[in-house]
Amino acid sequence: MTFSFDIALAWLDLAGIFFFAVSGSLLAARKQFDLLGSLLLASLVSLGGGVIRDIILNSGPPAAFSNPAYVVPPLLATGLVYYLFSSVQRFTSLLILFDAAGLALFCITGTLKALSLGMNPVAAVLLGVTTAVGGGLLRDITANEVPQLFDARDLYALPAFTGAALTTILWVMGVFNPLSACAVAALVFAFRVVAWRRSWRIPLAVRGWHRLGLEPGNSRGRD
Repeated sequence: MTFSFDIALAWLDLAGIFFFAVSGSLLAARKQFDLLGSLLLASLVSLGGGVIRDIILNSGPPAAFSNPAYVVPPLLATGLVYYLFSSVQRFTSLLILFDAAGLALFCITGTLKALSLGMNPVAAVLLGVTTAVGGGLLRDITANEVPQLFDARDLYALPAFTGAALTTILWVMGVFNPLSACAVAALVFAFRVVAWRRSWRIPLAVRGWHRLGLEPGNSRGRD
């Protein structure tokens, strides 16, 4: 990787970390965690996906542990929510918006790092998706929430797959650049938010099962 590529990837990572960290702190606030709990949840969701990515790539110590700059976004996000949450808590969509922004950036950075280290396109897409959804999965499990990744009433992984696949296609074609990266991120963000607002769904695991027969918040059908 060139120096300029490393710098661009780091800035995308930091932006994604901040957005995910805000989503973690917002969830902590709604769960009435204390300030330390808010910081830990923000760190878990914002750094977890990148740590998983770096461990799989075996590219040395995870960036979250080797670059001190990576601890700054969770600290900023925790402080921001601490001082502003009382005036924004009525906006229930805020957590989704920040989560969608983090998802849009992380599916790109995870894919780019995999491609730059020589992984094949299919593996790069899968790693991009893992990077994007890994932190959110850890956040929801830790906060005792139904993970958005497995919620039958929500689309979460599909926007990440879309972003990772587009990033890979553009990279292979040799036309990936900052402008196309912004376009992919905007598309993934819009896809995630519109799917949430319009309640888009994908088929359940077994044909013939109906969501109307499920209890709210329960994605398991009866035997």
